Amino acid sequence: MTQGRAPLAITLGDPAGIGPEVILGAWARLRAERRSPHAFVVGGPELLRSCGEAMGIDCPIVPIAEPAEAMLASAVGLPVLAVLDGPLTPSRPTPDSARLALASLRWGVSLVLAGEAVGLVTAPVSKNALAMVGWDYPGQTEFLADACGRPYRDAVMMLAGPSLRTVPLTVHVALSEVPGLISSDLITHKARIVAAGLRRDFGVLQPRLAIAALNPHAGEGGQFGDEEARIIAPAIAALHAEGIDAFGPVPGDALFTPRARAGYDAALCMYHDQALIPLKALEFDEGVNVTLGLPIIRTSPDHGTAFDIAGQGKADPGAMAAAIVMAAEMAQARASVDG
Repeated sequence: MTQGRAPLAITLGDPAGIGPEVILGAWARLRAERRSPHAFVVGGPELLRSCGEAMGIDCPIVPIAEPAEAMLASAVGLPVLAVLDGPLTPSRPTPDSARLALASLRWGVSLVLAGEAVGLVTAPVSKNALAMVGWDYPGQTEFLADACGRPYRDAVMMLAGPSLRTVPLTVHVALSEVPGLISSDLITHKARIVAAGLRRDFGVLQPRLAIAALNPHAGEGGQFGDEEARIIAPAIAALHAEGIDAFGPVPGDALFTPRARAGYDAALCMYHDQALIPLKALEFDEGVNVTLGLPIIRTSPDHGTAFDIAGQGKADPGAMAAAIVMAAEMAQARASVDG
């Protein structure tokens, strides 16, 4: 596995969750498959070493002082920046574990923005735990948008797997609020970012975007709601006028069949579960959370901290491995487009 000269940065996530074990497991899996990434972990060498010993994961830890050492170090084991560290406390989140997660995230994004890392792979954090140490962001995506000097609305979450990409246009809000939040402007704004991201980071030269309906049967001619005619159809017309290949509104119950999925490169969905249920049903162990619309590459496994199973050997590292691979592939695609 190759990408640009700079390595990928992988953040620790909350060390009380499954982050450390899926990082180690993903690295061991990719190394066994002869796909060792050019990457390093942002802090936690002793923590990760303790985790590997406790979990029986064969992944030697190689402390490094700066990202430039990652290439040589990766021939021996997993390169880990040695400045940050802390104890391994599986299933027991504390303010200290949250501080370590936040320090790793802050340092990781600063290295990417400085050009010392080519992209960022973030392990899961706990918003509740981070709130105890002053965190006031809805999630890592919003934090990264702020760090990059971009408005939150420009940071678009895309969930991606081998056979499906979905984008929720509204995310962590009550379902009852969704009709009041969707607008033609929201749809066109995020569709532009998705189309540009697919071209630049995934090599899809002519992106095809499926736009989901909000209501059953796409409103059934207005019997079940008028958002399709009043909001969604005008947005699709505006995208056509800009040369973006978008179609719909497609009823949610027809959007994710095998035949339908072959007809688009990403599906833009009106609300959280409309996007995440099919993605997790089809790609649970390989689902990747990708942030589009930022100047940096960022991926993350599409799962949480899973405090309840941390340290028990139950966590599957597949999604973390997929997030690392996807970030490396995005870096290669971006390098070829940007020259």
